[in-house]
Amino acid sequence: MKRSQLDLRNEPVGSLLWKMSLPSITAMLVMAFYNFVDIFWLSRLGPQAIAAVTVAFPIQMLFGGFGVGTGVGAGSFAARRFGADDAEAANRTAGQIVFLSISISAVIIVPGLIFHDAILRLFGATDEILPLSREYFIVYLFTIPFLVFMISAGNLFRAAGNPHYSMYALVTAALLGAVLDPLLIFGLGPFPGLGIGGAAWAAGISQFSACLLSLRLFRTPASSYRIRREHLAPDLPVIRAIYRVGVPSMVMNFVISLVLTFYNHILGSYGPAAVATLGIIFRVQGLIIWILVGISHGVMPLVGFHFGARLYRRLIDTVNTAVKYAGILTVASCAFLQVFADPLIGIFTQDPAVVAIAVPALRIFALSLPFAGANFTWISMFNGLGKGVVSMSLMLLRDVLLLIPLLILFSMQFGLAGVWAAQPAANACLFLGALYLAKREFQSFPASGVASSSDK
Repeated sequence: MKRSQLDLRNEPVGSLLWKMSLPSITAMLVMAFYNFVDIFWLSRLGPQAIAAVTVAFPIQMLFGGFGVGTGVGAGSFAARRFGADDAEAANRTAGQIVFLSISISAVIIVPGLIFHDAILRLFGATDEILPLSREYFIVYLFTIPFLVFMISAGNLFRAAGNPHYSMYALVTAALLGAVLDPLLIFGLGPFPGLGIGGAAWAAGISQFSACLLSLRLFRTPASSYRIRREHLAPDLPVIRAIYRVGVPSMVMNFVISLVLTFYNHILGSYGPAAVATLGIIFRVQGLIIWILVGISHGVMPLVGFHFGARLYRRLIDTVNTAVKYAGILTVASCAFLQVFADPLIGIFTQDPAVVAIAVPALRIFALSLPFAGANFTWISMFNGLGKGVVSMSLMLLRDVLLLIPLLILFSMQFGLAGVWAAQPAANACLFLGALYLAKREFQSFPASGVASSSDK
């Protein structure tokens, strides 16, 4: 390893996890700040604008799923190749993300432009918010290649022990987007006032800038990657290896998109204020979720590296340490949201109808957090092990077999309160299933490998 990189093989597990996760946590917090800023300025356009973006959110998750799948698959495979001292395979993996980003985007953008209204209605847009959703969605379509590449590059940086590179790119995107949001939404100074479409333009420009920075970082002397022109050509064996883990990760994002679509349709019957509430509580609770994502970003490449290097004791210690950190964070955050739900909602809106729905919704939704920390960690562990099907199965258990039926049943029995209560109930069940599978996975490791490495 180069001196600027972390020593994944020998550094104590606790400090290594912290160093691997901190850049991602920092980047995720800045992204959360951007999401706060985004919804803050959009709320000045009224609850309908928040509802319109909320309707588009599951579609964004669907598009982002291609980036997550490609990035998780590429990062997992590259980490295992680095652990096995096969740098050439890792270079070939990195070279594929340019081709894959362009190919995926071409498949998505054209149908999106042709069938935009039908797509938006499918994902929950009502007649009242369809025009605003359309205005936002059409612009956002053109950000897809930058989104896929940015997510994929971040995973590859972490796989090589350069998590700060991913942080630089994401922080660039978030800060630039936060600055551009009010300028493009309201037309301040020399900028045109684009309304809700300005938020999509801000996202696209910021993601494009992050992609340019990522390309530059791949070429720095401290980078582990030495990408040559021949690595950019399609390499089917590498692409298959990427999507062996990546496809299940894509499906996981697609399932989240499906769940959000159910939320939009169910909440749509209660009016724009209820849909807007979902958008607000996702942003508020997203502050904690983004930190959990940052921790999981540190877990996955470490698990992949230690598994490739047969350092099973270090692998187990890494996962258990991450579960402990995430558990402390989420329990404290849940308590905080119970106490301060009212002033937090007041930051985003003073609309009485939205406030009346959003404050109790946030308190109920927050009850899912204590389970979420461990769930994120264990799912990332299975991705790092190359067992994306297991991760996908856990998400399908929670969202398809539990959350969607609970949403329908609870909403029929308890109204809006039931809609919010479905999330913590499903997360509690996922916790039990993931705990069982994680323990079984640890028991499957060779006893000699677990006993021989005592590094902590």
